[in-house]
Amino acid sequence: MASSEQIDKAVSILSKGGIIIFPTDTVWGMGCRIDSSDSINRLYKIRRRPDSQASPVLVSSIEQAKEYYQKIPKEVEHLINKYWPGGLTVVYEAKTDKIPGLVRANKNTIGLRMPNHQNLLQLIGMSKVPLLGPSANFHNFPTPMKFSELDPELIRLVDYVLPGECLGNKASTVIDVCVKPWKIIRRGAVEVVSY
Repeated sequence: MASSEQIDKAVSILSKGGIIIFPTDTVWGMGCRIDSSDSINRLYKIRRRPDSQASPVLVSSIEQAKEYYQKIPKEVEHLINKYWPGGLTVVYEAKTDKIPGLVRANKNTIGLRMPNHQNLLQLIGMSKVPLLGPSANFHNFPTPMKFSELDPELIRLVDYVLPGECLGNKASTVIDVCVKPWKIIRRGAVEVVSY
């Protein structure tokens, strides 16, 4: 686990527009603040992520998620309450004025997730805004589960690596709740039983 000094340092780096790598409850992630367009552009360049691909976003609470989603229906709220915090990314209609176009791939939806990882929740909470949370790898390269699997070149390109360990070994499950029936976009850490 990271110390409070290390978390403070990560918050400070993020607040200055930095990009960090951090352990999550699923796999190693990398991110920046959602309200820093320059950082978001840099993150996409570092990861070599195509502009056409939306980025998952990590929140510290359901209340925070509601600030970035359009009003969610009861059944979606029920799904979120059941699986958060945890390895489920929920794609729903976004408040587009609050989320930069690049993060959404210029669509009207956003994939949010509340991770089940104490240090990371603390980091997002102290940052007071959601953080982008794609996996910490170059586009189309293997997803790192352990610190030893992080690409040294990627580490050199970011501003800080928050120490710690991932609590899982699978990327999050991604579900699109804008369509009926809901559609699993990626099977991963969580098995959604009723959708």
